[in-house]
Amino acid sequence: MADDAPFDVVPGEELDESGTDRLYATSDPVLRLNFVATLDGAATGADGLSGSINSAADHRGFAAMRRAADVLLVGAGTVRAEEYGPARTPMVVVSRSGRRPETVRGTDSVVLATTRSSGATEDETTWVCGDAEVDLGAVVERARTAFGPHVLCEGGPSLAADLVTAGLVDELALSWTPHLVGGLRTDHPRILDGAAVDRTLRCRHLLEEDGTLLGLWRLV
Repeated sequence: MADDAPFDVVPGEELDESGTDRLYATSDPVLRLNFVATLDGAATGADGLSGSINSAADHRGFAAMRRAADVLLVGAGTVRAEEYGPARTPMVVVSRSGRRPETVRGTDSVVLATTRSSGATEDETTWVCGDAEVDLGAVVERARTAFGPHVLCEGGPSLAADLVTAGLVDELALSWTPHLVGGLRTDHPRILDGAAVDRTLRCRHLLEEDGTLLGLWRLV
């Protein structure tokens, strides 16, 4: 855990894979949001996907966070849009409607978290958490019990906003890549798309490579 002292600026230091892993590793229970954004604040590129605004540096940070995580938490819409498949890390997919995305069907490593109103039946790969809305607190608790304390949420913006509003988020990892997309917010949402919040964060690290900035902040 970072203390309240100012962090050191270390110009020119290059990080290999193990060094990057150390920056994102933690032994504490944590729910970390991970997003990439353009310099004008969009969470998706011109094609409506986050993959089109990634960079090599962002991908290395993304990979390090996945290696550190015990379980991934992702909204069903993001799984469909970004064409997620099963990952090495167990995954919990959140869907109020109970519709499991086709790309993650038929695998025991992916759990669907949904509502009673969806009509889904509880089993090893389906968790019923909440009546008409998904109880995110219950989902996070079950994910930690089943897989471990380090939860990595990869979006999308609606799920991330709901997690922040519910007070469940501990850290935000945000990469800015050197892109501009313009357009309307309805076409390119920000990393949080939901109720207004007012939270303060403390910077844990800020890295730069080839114009990409990778930051990690702790919510306080």
